[in-house]
Amino acid sequence: MDRLTPEQRKKNMRAVKSHGSKIEKILAKELWSNGLRYRKNDKTVFGKPDFVFKGLKIAVFCDSEFWHGKDWEIRKYDFKSNQEFWLRKIERNIQRDKEVNKKLLKDGWKVIRFWGRVFENDPHSCMMNIKEEIIKRRDEIQRDKETNK
Repeated sequence: MDRLTPEQRKKNMRAVKSHGSKIEKILAKELWSNGLRYRKNDKTVFGKPDFVFKGLKIAVFCDSEFWHGKDWEIRKYDFKSNQEFWLRKIERNIQRDKEVNKKLLKDGWKVIRFWGRVFENDPHSCMMNIKEEIIKRRDEIQRDKETNK
């Protein structure tokens, strides 16, 4: 049984954003200030990644611990109310993340996922990981161009 009234629950759930979250804003600022240009929530890329470097086929996801089931095997027993709903909801999110990763990898994309707390604690390190991957991809593209001449 839910501890909140249906109206309270509805208000809470409406406040949850699918994009433009605090962790996304932190990373966006870090990327932009380091000269990295990206697309946000590109609907043309499967899974609608939070950040996309389309020409390099790099997709970056900022996953919150709650919605994406970090430490799920331990945390799934934390729910005291409406357990059936939350178990089904978060397990489906975990499954969807796996499906998105599999499809993007199959299509030649590099998928980078970070947990929200990692961003909050060390956004610069996350940005550096992305920057390193961008450099690798650019080098690969350059090598491919040279071998195809």
